[in-house]
Amino acid sequence: QVQLVESGGGLVQAGGSLRLSCAASGSIRSIAVTGWHRQAPGKQRELVATMSSSGNTMYADSVKGRFTVSRDNAKNTVNLQMNSLKPEDTAVYYCGVRTWSSRVVDYWGQGTQVTVSS
Repeated sequence: QVQLVESGGGLVQAGGSLRLSCAASGSIRSIAVTGWHRQAPGKQRELVATMSSSGNTMYADSVKGRFTVSRDNAKNTVNLQMNSLKPEDTAVYYCGVRTWSSRVVDYWGQGTQVTVSS
């Protein structure tokens, strides 16, 4: 079992920045990939960025060059630094992890709201 807790969401003006954190606990060694996803009202949940256990990262085209995912091993957190935010980035952001034995996200956090005003 893996428990995930997101933090760092809030309200920011367009062009501003926010930093989200995903704190993992439990069977941390079972985590193969940690991903940040988001879901805007009326839309499907979409993948924003991922970081593998080996440190490889992937970004959705819509956030490339603006968002950066990083990991703090001492705190067991995966962070998402979001710069140059746009109103279309407004969504609930979720942290999800895939374990070594799975091909899909096994565990989700509760989500954190990010609102970007124009």
